[in-house]
Amino acid sequence: MGILNIGTQALNANLLALQTTGNNIANVNTAGYSRQSVIQQTVAGQYTGAGYIGKGVTVATIQRNYDQFLTRQSALAASTQAADATRSDYLAQLSNIFQGGTDGIGASINDMMNSFSDVASAPTDLTARTVALTRIDETARRMRAASQSLDDLQTGISQSLTEKIGAVNTLAKNIAAVNEQIARAMGNSQPPNDLLDKRDQLIKNLNQYVQTTSIAADDGSVGVYIGGSQALVLGASAATLSLAKNDFGDTLQNKLVITQAGNAVTMDESRLGGGEISGLLRFQNTDLVEGRNLLGRLTTAVTGSMNAQHALGLDLNGQPGGDLFTPVSVNNILTPTAPATLNTGSVTYGSGAATDLTLAVTNTSTLVASDYLVTVTSPTQVSITRVSDGVSVPVNVANPSVPITFDPTNAAVPITFDGLTLTNLAGANTGDRFYLQPFSTAASNITREFSTPSALAVASPIAGKMGTTNKGSLQLSSLVAGVNPPTNVPVTITFTSASSYTRSDVAGSFTYTSGKPILGTGTPSAWSLTLQGAPQNLDTFTLQDIKTTSLDLKLNGGNASALMALRDVPTFDGAAMSDGYASLISEIGVRAQSANYSATVSTNIAQNAEKDRTGVSGVNMDEEAAKLLQYQQAYQASAKMIQVAQTIFDTLIQTLGR
Repeated sequence: MGILNIGTQALNANLLALQTTGNNIANVNTAGYSRQSVIQQTVAGQYTGAGYIGKGVTVATIQRNYDQFLTRQSALAASTQAADATRSDYLAQLSNIFQGGTDGIGASINDMMNSFSDVASAPTDLTARTVALTRIDETARRMRAASQSLDDLQTGISQSLTEKIGAVNTLAKNIAAVNEQIARAMGNSQPPNDLLDKRDQLIKNLNQYVQTTSIAADDGSVGVYIGGSQALVLGASAATLSLAKNDFGDTLQNKLVITQAGNAVTMDESRLGGGEISGLLRFQNTDLVEGRNLLGRLTTAVTGSMNAQHALGLDLNGQPGGDLFTPVSVNNILTPTAPATLNTGSVTYGSGAATDLTLAVTNTSTLVASDYLVTVTSPTQVSITRVSDGVSVPVNVANPSVPITFDPTNAAVPITFDGLTLTNLAGANTGDRFYLQPFSTAASNITREFSTPSALAVASPIAGKMGTTNKGSLQLSSLVAGVNPPTNVPVTITFTSASSYTRSDVAGSFTYTSGKPILGTGTPSAWSLTLQGAPQNLDTFTLQDIKTTSLDLKLNGGNASALMALRDVPTFDGAAMSDGYASLISEIGVRAQSANYSATVSTNIAQNAEKDRTGVSGVNMDEEAAKLLQYQQAYQASAKMIQVAQTIFDTLIQTLGR
């Protein structure tokens, strides 16, 4: 009977609808599950003279509620958010390393400088000298501690990268396996909804680590690509990711390598897009390097200036001062190493030979916190690029485009830039490259060099005295030695008027300006003298080696005053040494704030994108409950239809049996 068939079909169709609705409700909290719907269609009617008579309903398919565009947008937004959040988290940790306040490096530097005030006032006071040495030791300790914290952060990043790359490789294999299952299932002419959901979720999870692009194939599988065009998954096969050192073999900077069928390709970090791995690599290769360089420059400039000034003093035994801090070596040079050493010239480095390529500091006040890429562009020319900003280092300030030249026949001719000097480049061939890392490890081994208070060289090797018959208002403002032991002394300055003077060491007449330094001969100047006031004709000022005078050098604190005065010397991008740490904190703080803002914005975007996706694919409990009632009533009505058909059939049998 037709009505029985129609009822049976309706019963089955509504039963499937009930089962599907129940499945939706059961998977409301299942990650990646897409709401499913039963698509019903009418059975073609039977033609009769009275017209077409309906033959019921059938289920065409179980449809997955899915929007490819929204799913893709959600995955991309989540990938960007993962990269921004990861970088922001690590920059926050970096900011914590460079803390301000009394526990920061800046406070210890200022305390160290200020401690020389008491030494200058009482040069023979061993207690004041001990305090100064303690402050020096504390400054070195905090610099080392910051460097160790950066090393610990680097170790954590390396471990995290290894774990996340392992997770990517596992996800890629799983996607390849699901691809194979989907391709087989597609032969049944019905979409395997659960497998498709599983693959979408795997791809979404993969995007948390590295941003991907998916391209569907005819067999139902998808190709998953990273870095723009590198195939991570093709059908049922998956490539593997790994970490490698950069082109110069730097262990502190990594590249991502993808291996497909035994062919390894180093990927361009700038094309990775989002994902936690991208965020980690960007932080490690850019932000952490910047942090190391800022700390290294601070350490190099502060300790180098202090050592140089301390060497210009005399200790309680009349001996020239030694180093206050362990001298910093900036001679960290790398050459391309992948797949093998690529330079073809004869330049050596790191062998300890006198002919090695050598990098040294020549001016601590012009150092820039950056690595450098040196490229030999011709037999006599070289380009030097700051890695931090990509700017070519100018040699000719008036014309920065003028290339840097070197003498290929004379290795000793230096190339000077940004307060550094590079020597022994002779023998380099065109195309040779060198990577300079002056500051990356500068603070790692910094220590105080001695602990004996009497060895603190706070006496100036030069003394000055006014003429006993002076009549003007001339006063000594400062007298600083430029070399130790002193050279070209004694020197007598005789004033011929209120605005002119002669010198016993240099012929001629010179213009006097109150407060303007008078420099000794030589490079560097043997001394720097600053006088204040208005002299009269024949007034004199005499400079002498303090050891040749009747003065007690033990009572002289001139070099202690000079050490204390270093805090006001322009050292960091024109800022005073005492402001150098504040500049470092500012640099890191700006990066951290910018990254935090980006993470906040990308988080909001990701949440909105996921909300849009779930609006299409997600399970709404209220909607499903309403459908449950709808299909329940339809099922009951279908059962009633069968019951009616059964009653009709029973009546017919009874009638025929009479």
